[in-house]
Amino acid sequence: MRNEGAAGARVVLYTIPGKCPLCDEARDLLRREGVAFAEIDIRTDRALLRAYREEIPVVTVDGRKEFVGRIDPGRLGSLLRNR
Repeated sequence: MRNEGAAGARVVLYTIPGKCPLCDEARDLLRREGVAFAEIDIRTDRALLRAYREEIPVVTVDGRKEFVGRIDPGRLGSLLRNR
């Protein structure tokens, strides 16, 4: 997929590093696919912790929650191409 067509898309991975195997899987997939993303530890913000504690990992694209738990690579590619 290599991030083509996603130049303007902002991808954020909400996680608890070192405590979440699914978060590690999501991070690895985003890197493997060449997606530029920010990673935010939800423990740094009480509101994020309340919002996402039971859902991590959460991936947002342009501020919209698109994935909870596992990422579908095909759907991710579609989302980024269509931005």
